[in-house]
Amino acid sequence: MFARSVTITFDAAVRDLAHGSDARTRADAAVALADAAPGAERHRAVDALIAALADDHPDVRGAAAHALGHLGDARAVPALVAGLDDDAPIARQSCAIALGRIGDDAAFEPLRRALRDGPPDVRFQAATSLVDVAGIRALPALLAALDDDDGEVLSAVALGLGALGDPRAADPLARLLDHARRQTRFDAAYALAALGDARGVDELAAALDDRALAWSAIEALERAGDARAIPAVARALARPLYPRPMRVRAAQAALALGATGDAERAARAVLCDALRAWRFDVRALAVDALAAVGGAWAAAPLQRLRAARRGRRLRDDIDRALRACKTRGSST
Repeated sequence: MFARSVTITFDAAVRDLAHGSDARTRADAAVALADAAPGAERHRAVDALIAALADDHPDVRGAAAHALGHLGDARAVPALVAGLDDDAPIARQSCAIALGRIGDDAAFEPLRRALRDGPPDVRFQAATSLVDVAGIRALPALLAALDDDDGEVLSAVALGLGALGDPRAADPLARLLDHARRQTRFDAAYALAALGDARGVDELAAALDDRALAWSAIEALERAGDARAIPAVARALARPLYPRPMRVRAAQAALALGATGDAERAARAVLCDALRAWRFDVRALAVDALAAVGGAWAAAPLQRLRAARRGRRLRDDIDRALRACKTRGSST
C-alpha cells in the first residue's frame, strides 16, 4: 500500500514527518521510519508516528499507521483504535491492518465492534485483523458477520474462518456457495477446503478457467482431498496457455488426489519434464512437488538433474525428494 523506497536518515525522517511542507514528504518520512533500528531510535519513531496519526492529510495518517504496524509497538494501539473512525478510508483501513499486525489483545473489542458496525472498508480489514489478534476467540464475531450485506466483507470473513480451522464454521460457510458474487463463492469454497470440507469442489474446479484464481483453486482442491476434482485438475495439465509453474502445481495436485490412468501418466510426465526446464524456479518447483508426491518412477529423472550442472543449486532439495520417493516406493 505504501512503497518503502525512501532513502533518508533517521533524524531527517523524524523532522520531515513533523514539519515537512507537503503531504508527500511527510508520508515518505513515515515510510522511512518503519525501518527504525531497535532501541531508542525505534522508541522515538513510534512516538513520531503516533503523533502523525493526527496529520491533516489522510495519506500521511495512512502511511503512519502502516509504519506503526510494521514496528509492532503496542504503545500505538490506543491511537490506532481511534483511527478506526477516521473519515478517510485509506487511513482507517491502515489502522485496522496495523492493529492486526501488532496483535495486542487490547484491539480485540474495538475490532469486533468495527466488524459489526464500521463502514464496509473497515469491516473488510477488521475481519482479517480480528483473526490475527484473537485467534479462535474471533469465531463468534466472524460467524455473526456472515450476515453482512457486502460481498467483499463476506469474502474476508470466509477466509478468516478458513484460517481459524474450526469445523463449526463449515455449514455457515457452505451457504455462501450460493452468493451472487463469484469471488465470494470462491473464497467460501477456498475456506471450506481449508477445513477439509469438499462442498466447494465444483466452485473451485470452475475457477481453474480463471488464471487469476487457478493457482489458489489448485491448492484448495488438493487440500479438500476429493477425488471428484481429478478430471478438472487433469485438464489443467494440458492447457497450453497455463504458465508452466501452474501446470507443475496441477500435476502435484492430481497425484495427491489419487489420479490414475491417463491423468496419472500425464501428471508424472509434466513433473519429470519440468526437471529439465531452463528456468530455475520451474525446476525447483518440480523437485518440491516430487518430494510431496513422487514415487520410484521419479528417482531416475531426479538423479539425472542432481548430476547435471543445472541441478547443483538444488542438490539438497533433490536429496530430500529422493528420500521421500524411496520411502513411498513403487506404490506411487
